[in-house]
Amino acid sequence: MKPGLVKTLAVVLLAVVLLLVNFLAARLPVRGDLTAGQIYTLSEGTRALLGKLEEPVTLQLYASRGTAGLPTQYKNFADRVEEMLRAYVRASGGKLKLEIIAPAPDTTEEEKAQAAGLQAQQAPGSGEPFYLGLVAVQAEQQKAIPAFSPQREELLEYDVSSLIHAVQQVSKPKLGILTKLPLAGQPFNMMNPRPSRGQLIRDEWAKSYELVTIEDGFTTLPDNLDALAVLHPTGLSPAQEYALDQFILSGKPVLVAVDPSSTWFKRQGGQQAMFGGGSPDVSSDLPALFKAYGVKYDAQQVVGDQALATPINAGNGQIARMPVWLSITEKNLTAASPATAQLGSLLFVEAGGLSVEAREGREVLPLIETTATAGTVPGFSLQFSQPEEISRTLVAGTEKKTLAALVRGPLKTAFPDGAPGSDAGADKDKAKDAAASSRKEGSATLLIVADTDWLLDDFSVRRVPVFGQEMVQPLNDNLFLGSNIVDFLAGSPDLIALRGKRSAQRPFTVVADMEAAAQKKYNAQLSALETRISGVQAKISELQGKTPEGGRLVATPEVLAEIEKFQAEELQMRRERRDIRRALREDIDALETKLLVINLLATPVLLGAFGLWFARHRRVAT
Repeated sequence: MKPGLVKTLAVVLLAVVLLLVNFLAARLPVRGDLTAGQIYTLSEGTRALLGKLEEPVTLQLYASRGTAGLPTQYKNFADRVEEMLRAYVRASGGKLKLEIIAPAPDTTEEEKAQAAGLQAQQAPGSGEPFYLGLVAVQAEQQKAIPAFSPQREELLEYDVSSLIHAVQQVSKPKLGILTKLPLAGQPFNMMNPRPSRGQLIRDEWAKSYELVTIEDGFTTLPDNLDALAVLHPTGLSPAQEYALDQFILSGKPVLVAVDPSSTWFKRQGGQQAMFGGGSPDVSSDLPALFKAYGVKYDAQQVVGDQALATPINAGNGQIARMPVWLSITEKNLTAASPATAQLGSLLFVEAGGLSVEAREGREVLPLIETTATAGTVPGFSLQFSQPEEISRTLVAGTEKKTLAALVRGPLKTAFPDGAPGSDAGADKDKAKDAAASSRKEGSATLLIVADTDWLLDDFSVRRVPVFGQEMVQPLNDNLFLGSNIVDFLAGSPDLIALRGKRSAQRPFTVVADMEAAAQKKYNAQLSALETRISGVQAKISELQGKTPEGGRLVATPEVLAEIEKFQAEELQMRRERRDIRRALREDIDALETKLLVINLLATPVLLGAFGLWFARHRRVAT
């Protein structure tokens, strides 16, 4: 056989082998996941959820395949969804059944998709409708995901597992919500000329819980609540605090979110001032309850941390690091609680700090912490301060500050004499009975977060228009933290682990640390400059007071010398500041160049090394 023909035949056989390997690998029930965080592997929570299935569940995937103009991104994503669902079926032990349906326009399958609540999307260019949604059916129960989106690919496992969990629920547990925050949205009125939509965290809670709104004038809480969320409590009467105290001591789980500086209420204050309204409650607290429970929290102080500072747009094309906008990473989250164990990034805005006294029988678990260099600044000073001013005001500390903590165990009431205001007049006997029947202590489950802005869409998601519909893309894990906390306190623990595996993006911590170190050095030098300026100005004022010209500044040689000295020092500081910024930029650029070179050369170098080894090994063998 001719050598050329042999080579051709070898290439053809190699191509056939590669195709066969690819074909077989796609159908083997084994998958490998080499991503950081195992984002394409079914979590233990999903496997536990599937292991508890008592009745079979049918999953109906409606996926349009032949739609003209359908982007390749959607076709690949549809394959990704189908692959994930097949992994569910394999892990269910026969309790899940998967049906793939391809609805074409004007067909019975399209009518079924519409009847199930699925939403048609429009293909760009052709305008043809296409479907990519999921329906779960168990007995007479039916739930649906109206439309999958590539923007929510990181949430795929959570969406599917939540759907399977929801289709099994006959009734939802009840979650009470006591809040001044606009979680349900705000209608138009004279005091609110800009109506707002509801927040996504409320929609997430509504998927798994029956939400019960606690009205402002409450004096008692419903008996049938399974859990309670107290968010930005302000203006509570003693009787209302007593009702909260008794609920907490009943042992039912409670989430409390307070805030020393709510950005939403700060914005509301500006709008209300325009219409002659009063100033809203920017800070929130539960002083009587916190004091009795051994919780220390200052409603006037905001935590700042240069190591966690968030880059923001400072205007004029400048990017500044805001030390009171805390970009929290997994290093600052405890792995000991399923509420935070698998989260990757959070954003807390102008949060407070708290600490809980250690008492016998009580478990205190910090969930979210700063670095050891965090400090505090007064909340009232942030209204019109720029990032650089806040950085100069912030004094670095020597220990971590806790932003959220879980408290479990015995708590004593904040009202040992019973309900406040119930011991006067002819009702003293009844008051004594009421005091005797009130809870003096109890084993509580209390989760406290010293911030409320993380609950709002502005700091957690981005809304993206896709084919005429609005899709939601997470900016961080704030939304999942809220869902995790409530699920951890009152819902299915199997769903908690799912929300930590959403983002394949990894923060560039090396660059962030470099910028934080340079910022710290820059702030120290700038503070020194400000001190010298103040000293020079004080000297000039002193010299001016000695002049006989009725208070007018006389340009004496002494004054002129001081001014020239100040100008020289200021010029030198400006040069040093430019040098710092240039050095910082050079270090970052060098690091980025190094990583780019490594990424570009890694594969060719490895392939070349393998080729050399193979050639040498083949030579030795012959």
